[in-house]
Amino acid sequence: MKAAVLEALERMTIKEVQLPEPDDDSMLMKVEAVGICGSDIRIFHHGNSRVELPQTLGHEASGRIVKVGRNVTKFAPGDRVSLGADVPCGACVFCEAGMGNNCQINYALGYQFAGSFAEYVLLNKTVVHYGPIHKIADHITYDEAALAEPLACVLNGLELSNVSIGDTVVVIGAGPIGCMLVEVALKMGARVLLVNRSRPRLEMAKQLGAHAYICSAEENAIERVLEETGGLGADVVITCNPSPEAQVDAIHMAKNRARVNFFGGLPKGQSMVTLDTNVIHYKELFVHGAHGSLPRHHQKAVELINTGMIDMNKYISHRYPLASIEEAIAMAESHAGMRVIIKP
Repeated sequence: MKAAVLEALERMTIKEVQLPEPDDDSMLMKVEAVGICGSDIRIFHHGNSRVELPQTLGHEASGRIVKVGRNVTKFAPGDRVSLGADVPCGACVFCEAGMGNNCQINYALGYQFAGSFAEYVLLNKTVVHYGPIHKIADHITYDEAALAEPLACVLNGLELSNVSIGDTVVVIGAGPIGCMLVEVALKMGARVLLVNRSRPRLEMAKQLGAHAYICSAEENAIERVLEETGGLGADVVITCNPSPEAQVDAIHMAKNRARVNFFGGLPKGQSMVTLDTNVIHYKELFVHGAHGSLPRHHQKAVELINTGMIDMNKYISHRYPLASIEEAIAMAESHAGMRVIIKP
């Protein structure tokens, strides 16, 4: 089969590799669609401690099961499925407590396990038993289903931020996942303000129906959020971009006792951020992170897509064949559109 193999930093090669053969406890999926995530781009440029090169990346995927081992009972050849990324080990203290995305092994497809930038992907025993694999409705396209993975991360982030009906939520960052945060928070009954530095990306997001769109390159975003909230600040502030400045701004946009979620990770070497901790102290802020998702979040994301509650098509702007993956990565990195999909 053909696979895009990251052989060294910034060198991805399309090559013939051996088609995996599932054992009694695993199965093989024909990849139909896979999204390019910001973490794929970071690994492409900078690597990751969990990724040993050479490796096949890609974790926002969907496809069709073509082979199953004789001990696999939950799935059968022909099943159309969506894959998540984070795979609980199933045995550690965090996995046993239902917090598999905090597993200290931290397995993930496209990291320790070969990912879906390939014609086929092997789903091993751990993935089959504990991982996020869920069947998709017949009317859902594979492209839509591939984006259940980032949607699952959104559900985890909003859950951790305890978003409630009537809350004012500020989302900083209007990329595809930031826009998903806006849409889901609106459906949860929140009043949502979207902040972004780029005016064109902010204009793309106006279809979502947020209550305010704030271009931080053109006005003081903190002052505008305070103006929109009667001087009190927002109940929830979520940073959904790789900007240290956004994390600094977030605590100043927050209302007393607000939840501040550092949802987006920062680039290597830029994660040491100076915060005025007196602001956190006197406002009694709850500052937390959000990392990946659990299989139950992925299941819920698939349900939201299957029922049409969330239409993922608006988050897809470009499609490329596997042979053009480096061009696709450059497009995703340019922020010229929304999600870029690879069609192996």
